[in-house]
Amino acid sequence: MANPLAKLALEDGTIFTGTAFGATATNTGEVVFNTSLVGYQEILTDPSYKGQIVTMTYPQIGNYGIADQMDYESSRPQVEGFIVKELSPIDSNFRSVETLDAYLKRFDVPGIAGIDTRALVRKLRIQGAMKGVLCTDPAVVNDDAELVRRANAWPGLVGIDLVKVVSPAKPYLWDQSKGDWAQFGDHHGESSCDIVAVDCGMKHNILRNLTQSGCRVTVVPAATSAEEILALNPDGIFVSNGPGDPEPIEYVQRALTTLIGKKPIFGICLGHQLLALAMGASTYKLKFGHRGGNQPVQNIDTRKVEITSQNHGFAVDLDSLRQRGGQPTHINLNDNTLEGFRHATEPVFAVQYHPEASPGPHDATYLFDCFREMIRTGTSPTAEQMNEAQKRRNAVGQQLST
Repeated sequence: MANPLAKLALEDGTIFTGTAFGATATNTGEVVFNTSLVGYQEILTDPSYKGQIVTMTYPQIGNYGIADQMDYESSRPQVEGFIVKELSPIDSNFRSVETLDAYLKRFDVPGIAGIDTRALVRKLRIQGAMKGVLCTDPAVVNDDAELVRRANAWPGLVGIDLVKVVSPAKPYLWDQSKGDWAQFGDHHGESSCDIVAVDCGMKHNILRNLTQSGCRVTVVPAATSAEEILALNPDGIFVSNGPGDPEPIEYVQRALTTLIGKKPIFGICLGHQLLALAMGASTYKLKFGHRGGNQPVQNIDTRKVEITSQNHGFAVDLDSLRQRGGQPTHINLNDNTLEGFRHATEPVFAVQYHPEASPGPHDATYLFDCFREMIRTGTSPTAEQMNEAQKRRNAVGQQLST
């Protein structure tokens, strides 16, 4: 029996033909690529990918199946579709509970395998992220013109609020730490500070890291007002990652504008962009974004380089940030875009990349220590202080390994 047909249609009329896996469906989204070698389960379940069809550049995907433990970043896949060069015919992993194919079927996410992902990624790098349709539905898959029409009819991500789709409906408490996955230098004592985490589509491993660092975490929906957050009397506030364009998320920006100067605030990814907007800076869309576990970031003051995990398609304009009291701390070495900043006078700092990894390296886990220290001192960390925090973690690791 022949494998079922699948097609990826791009807005410019390009058609990639392959074999279907996962669900039978026709989904639209922004076609992007991720350069991670492993971690497809974390990528699939990251809410920041809402509205996107993700291409993996690593050629074989699915070989270790789907684990039912700490690998989920949310309760279900968030991507609109999944593109791979080769779908592994087996899953070989003692932690696996089902195949990638079965997992995507269970959550109605279509996949396509067997296309030239190198050609697709080259196209996206030259032309930029593109609107597309991934079709595995036999009733539509042979109508190329209709698929291209649907791709062009999709409105895209700019100006669209996707946070309201992935943010929780009500507050909840989070108490799960990293458990057996804790690292050298992680805090293992009693919780000693109260954090309100504004969930714009937050990855679970951010919450695990906050708890591991000694925080009692109350998660609130993105639409929670500044007054409601302050009524919880937190020691600090965290602003999470999330999908899409930060500019339409005006309700979070308004809350942050009020909160800056009242409580220490740390932001990651979309939280980085929203804090910058709340300060009066501007953002813009990147050509094809940064997505992968191998993105080089440099500490501006020390010139030290970290390899980071990233997933974003928008960035903060550096000049506009400087004009509003923001001081850059990190830049991306691939394109010199802003990767981190601190407020010059208030206890606020943020990074564009993902210190919690999942997937990706753990070079930047020390930033959760910096958040705790900022809560203690009331002063945002300088680039040099961030470097010292990383050295302290590395020293612990060296001591335990000798």
